[in-house]
Amino acid sequence: MQPLEQANERIRLLEEENANLRAQIGWLKQKLFGGGQSERLDRAQLQLALGELEKLADAVVETTKLISYERAKVTEKRPVAAEVFAKLPVKETVVIEPEAVKAQPEAFERIGEERTFEVDVVPPKLFKREIIRPKYRVKADRMLPPVVAPAPARVVQGGYASAGLLAWVALSKYVDHLPLYRLEQMSARWGAQISRQTMADWIRMTAECLEPLYKYMHRGLLAGGYIQADETPIKCNDPDEKRGGTSQGYLWVISRPGGDVVFDWRLSRCHGEVTTLLTENYKGVLQSDGYEAYASYARRHEGVVWVGCWAHARRKFFEAQKDNPKIARVALKLIGRLYAWERTWDQAGVTQAQARADLRAQHFARPLRWLHALASHLIGKKIVLPSSLVGKACIYLLNQWEPLTAHVRHGETRIDNNLAENSIRPTAIGKKNWLFIGHPDAGQRSAIIYTLVVSCQRHGKDPSVYLRDVLTRLPRMTNRDDLGALTPARWQPPEVVELGAASC
Repeated sequence: MQPLEQANERIRLLEEENANLRAQIGWLKQKLFGGGQSERLDRAQLQLALGELEKLADAVVETTKLISYERAKVTEKRPVAAEVFAKLPVKETVVIEPEAVKAQPEAFERIGEERTFEVDVVPPKLFKREIIRPKYRVKADRMLPPVVAPAPARVVQGGYASAGLLAWVALSKYVDHLPLYRLEQMSARWGAQISRQTMADWIRMTAECLEPLYKYMHRGLLAGGYIQADETPIKCNDPDEKRGGTSQGYLWVISRPGGDVVFDWRLSRCHGEVTTLLTENYKGVLQSDGYEAYASYARRHEGVVWVGCWAHARRKFFEAQKDNPKIARVALKLIGRLYAWERTWDQAGVTQAQARADLRAQHFARPLRWLHALASHLIGKKIVLPSSLVGKACIYLLNQWEPLTAHVRHGETRIDNNLAENSIRPTAIGKKNWLFIGHPDAGQRSAIIYTLVVSCQRHGKDPSVYLRDVLTRLPRMTNRDDLGALTPARWQPPEVVELGAASC
């Protein structure tokens, strides 16, 4: 066993020992200070035992801290540079001959060599790809019009922006989170100044080109029968607002574990937005946090089952540790058992929905029963105030009990909505840099590009290579072509072609 694993195991055992000691201390205090007339225990002996236990518990805590400190000093082995950069291509080889050999090469013979390397970087540079379309005429009839190959279909017809340049600008904004005004300043170092208005037009054209693929992914997600949903606020610069101020908009996201991620832009968070996002025809499982709009949608649409998120319930008890750590930790331990079982089944490869539902029904019953009894007892007996952190956590748990326990009947679900929440993180980082979306109409463009980029990241595809290829192929496709091959889930990277002269 590795030192880090040994330290973790030792800490786990000490924490369990500490919990047992604290339980004994609590029992002794109850007997010592809360006993009735029928108690016959010797108070002196109880006080002595209580003192010894408290000293022992404090010693366990100090030992745990010491091991935690030692664990922090144990660092994982850092990979050597040769492993990190093993896949980098060698663009240049430099041979350094000794000065003595240069002076008298005939006096030496080569017996070997020592190889090292250094890593360099080439900053972004704009370059032109010249496109030549030769013109021909028919020798037999020179009155016929010239024959020339049609101009290649591109996203920006008649413009100079290639698919690679469009992909670079889109990814710089939506993956690297750079505002367009900063890209405008940086473009001077690329070899030519590109205005931010031009780049904004490119973003619009890119989104319009990708929109059919976006709609295809949206339809496929709704047909899957299981959706995780969430939303996040983003401000937009609304010209209809007084003095050109900002208004509140929302990026809604729907996804499925192992599937695509689809964003949608709306100017509100009202209940009706869920209906237009999921349409009236969706049937299946809908998972979300406790926002009432999702529950309302499920109630109004037959065939929709609403399931909750245990991460939200757990988070409230985690925050409640500041208020009442003892009660909060009991609830956290019970919720932790649910996650422990889920990890066990994931590692065992239990993927069949019915098999996991059966396992949940068998193993979740006891911790769920204890959780419900704990929350009901604390609220019903008024042991905690409803306005306290523990009280709010218990009320949330009881109010969400039906969607939270619905996971027992639906084994295809994950017990939390973390995958959907994690999909929103890039947008949260982006809005901290560019602060707001420039216009309400630009919100949907952002949603389309985020959909393709985040889906690529989920499926382990390089967004840069993906967008460059897809923006090259989409303008040449017709309505009869299959868009499914261009979705991030099914797309395969093309063969690398070296820059240079080419014919097509």
